[in-house]
Amino acid sequence: MSFFKNIPYELVLGWRYTRAGRATRRNGFISFISGVSMMGIGLGVAALIIVLSVMNGFQKEVRDRMLGVVSHIEVYAADGAAVADLPALLARLKAHPQVVGAAPFITAQALLARGEDMKGVLVRGIDPALEPEVSDLSSDTQVGVLSRLQSGGFGLVLGRDLASNLGVQSGDPVTLVSPSGQITPAGVVPRMKQLGVVGTFSSGHYEYDSALALMHVDDAARMFRLEGPSGVRLKLRDLHLAREVARDLQLVLGPQFFVRDWTQQNKTWFAAVQVEKRMMFIILTLIVAVAAFNLVSTLVMTVTDKRADIAILRTLGASPRSIMGIFVVQGATVGVIGTMSGLLLGLLVAFNIDVIVPALETLFNASFLPRDIYLISRMPSEPLASDIFPVAIISLVLAFVATLYPSWRASQVNPAEALRYE
Repeated sequence: MSFFKNIPYELVLGWRYTRAGRATRRNGFISFISGVSMMGIGLGVAALIIVLSVMNGFQKEVRDRMLGVVSHIEVYAADGAAVADLPALLARLKAHPQVVGAAPFITAQALLARGEDMKGVLVRGIDPALEPEVSDLSSDTQVGVLSRLQSGGFGLVLGRDLASNLGVQSGDPVTLVSPSGQITPAGVVPRMKQLGVVGTFSSGHYEYDSALALMHVDDAARMFRLEGPSGVRLKLRDLHLAREVARDLQLVLGPQFFVRDWTQQNKTWFAAVQVEKRMMFIILTLIVAVAAFNLVSTLVMTVTDKRADIAILRTLGASPRSIMGIFVVQGATVGVIGTMSGLLLGLLVAFNIDVIVPALETLFNASFLPRDIYLISRMPSEPLASDIFPVAIISLVLAFVATLYPSWRASQVNPAEALRYE
């Protein structure tokens, strides 16, 4: 009992007004509006968490598929020439504790022709023995497809969409046209070489599946007249540390090498995703704000209904600050309960969206993510604490701000005026 005696009466009365009884029709209506405000805050918070989690999931899926083809870090010779001492460079790069894989490569632009069809392609020369250390292509395609690239065999592994656009399949010949042509009395003649398609790959990313062709690094060096690999691709333990690791490697290797991480290679795409996520956060926060400011009408009606109670408290010695505290507690309680219920609902859906979405698809006989369009058949979700905490804090702050004006008005009630007609 001593514990309850020590509780400030502002908290007791604020909680009592929050769960206002239904003795009168007016009290019941105020309680209904308070419940609607609480529900609105909860649904707004839940919607914000679910949408941000799904956006994070999609970003992770696309990023992982992209990094299945694009390495975490690429190291080039600064002058664009071939790497002079490849074994020494590989040893220096692997000495970094974050580097778990390294493989040489050559990248060049070319034209790929099949009959009258011709496509611009990005040719990447790889070492089939080392490529699995830095790429996921070997796990996403047929078993051993990269091992079909033999030095001197002049074979190509094409992206699935590129092969489909050219109408070729494994075993078909194609012509590779190199822009580094031969100088003849008639002028510069492009170098052409007939190659055989030895397989296809599917990374799940259209940009690469429609424009990337893989060949052995030795064959690429001969085709593009290079003395060796033009760079080294790296895979890290933690891809989120790519910028820091790239900065460290640049300092270690010096100005004769150029180091670029994956965020620089796809800077425009990731910037667009961040802008979209930020805009969605702002738009959905407005929903929470609308629900939070419904508390204003709830508290204004409560203040009007409780004018006699306020007057009695004032005559008993309650200060305006205490009166204001009562209604701040009432509004804050609605905000806290609404926010917490929204967090629970949002996290429950976000962590179980892989179960909820298939159930809805079965119920409505619809497919929300057709695999032939989105390349993934499940709804991805990745709740992050960096999103959840700001959502909860913003919701609580908005609810608190919404209580200030009605609470201040309550503290300004004149006891004599309020009791005159009671």
